[in-house]
Amino acid sequence: MSVRIGINPLTWTNDDMPELGGETPLDTCLAEAKLAGYDGIELGNKFPREGALLAPILNRHGLALASGWYGARLLERDVDSEMAAAEAHLTLLLELGCKVCVFAEVSGSVHGARNMPLSVRPVMSGGQWALLAERMGETARRMRARGLHLAYHHHLGTVVETEAEIDRLMAATGPEVGLLFDTGHLSCAGGDPAAIAARHAGRIVHVHCKDVRADRLRAARARDASFLDAVLNGMFTVPGDGAVDYRAALAPLARAGYRGWLIVEAEQDPAKAHPLTYARMGRIALGAVARELWPG
Repeated sequence: MSVRIGINPLTWTNDDMPELGGETPLDTCLAEAKLAGYDGIELGNKFPREGALLAPILNRHGLALASGWYGARLLERDVDSEMAAAEAHLTLLLELGCKVCVFAEVSGSVHGARNMPLSVRPVMSGGQWALLAERMGETARRMRARGLHLAYHHHLGTVVETEAEIDRLMAATGPEVGLLFDTGHLSCAGGDPAAIAARHAGRIVHVHCKDVRADRLRAARARDASFLDAVLNGMFTVPGDGAVDYRAALAPLARAGYRGWLIVEAEQDPAKAHPLTYARMGRIALGAVARELWPG
């Protein structure tokens, strides 16, 4: 295939709630990711953050580093300050051969606060949109000069969550700002993954394949749950176990010639969702779609 399939370590351990899977060693996570058939993995909170330490660990397990999350605060600080804050992260990605940086604006975000419902997430004014677009464009250009493509991650509980906000961000920025397409976050925000993929296929540089349990999503909306409570209640799952139509969502990318990573990502409680079982389930389901859409 002309795409590679990886996984995020959230299947085993959770960055926002470290107590979930806290007892699981990194080696277990990596060994099971390889056993389930993945080519690579994204960063998680148990990973060493120095290339000289991380590279031999990943090599031992036969896994590539696909990318890793960076939470930016461009609404609060200028580009020079942001680049300085991101330096260690960018260096690690470059040393491990990554082509994209998963990038989200987290100023005012509520996704990591269990006591704050998603309904109180931040919404930008017109002036803030202009400021964010200007600073993000410059940040992306500086990253591109070093060999990394900024992959903007729309995310529940942040300033870019909805389909309309994704459209606005893409319209306000140039091609130096790539889009991370996340099927789960978009579905939960009421968006249409296939429509967004069709409109922005040329800007999509990284893909997170997160499925959604429709009944748990309805329950989360009905009680105005926080992001973390919705996760604990099982709102997310792996491809093939939820309501997302992956053929429809990914077909526009295949037609546009996408050649990057497809990352299985499902924030779940590993005590309820056995990690290796779900990792295999996601790899089988996503692999079948990928072979159909990217047969070469």
